[in-house]
Amino acid sequence: MANTFKVKTNAAMPSSAGVPLTLYTVPSSTTSVILGLVLCNVHTSQVTVDVQLVSDTSDTETNETVKLLDNAPIPAGSSLEILSGNKVVMQTTDVLKIDCSVSAKIDATLSIMEIT
Repeated sequence: MANTFKVKTNAAMPSSAGVPLTLYTVPSSTTSVILGLVLCNVHTSQVTVDVQLVSDTSDTETNETVKLLDNAPIPAGSSLEILSGNKVVMQTTDVLKIDCSVSAKIDATLSIMEIT
C-alpha cells in the first residue's frame, strides 16, 4: 500500500450560502485520513461555517452524513483550524463539504494522506 500526502485547497467557497460545496471526494480504491483543516474568513465581518462528512459507505454498518463543525463563528480576517491532533478516516466515495453563512467568503486548506 502506498501512502501519499496531499493538500486540497479551495478559495472563496461556497458559491452559494446554504449550499455546502465539495472540498474533497475520496477516489475509488482509496482510504484517506484527514490530518488537518484550516478555514480562513476572507470577509470584512464575522461568518459562521459548517463542515460535513457525507458518507454512504456500508460494510458492517451504514454510514450517514454528519457534521464535523456546526455554525462555528470565524471573526473577520481570522482562521479556524479544526481536527488538529485528531484524525478522521474517510472511505471510498466519502465527501467533505464546506458551507458558510455568506457566499464565497471561506478559503479552505485540507491536509490528507491517501492510502492506495
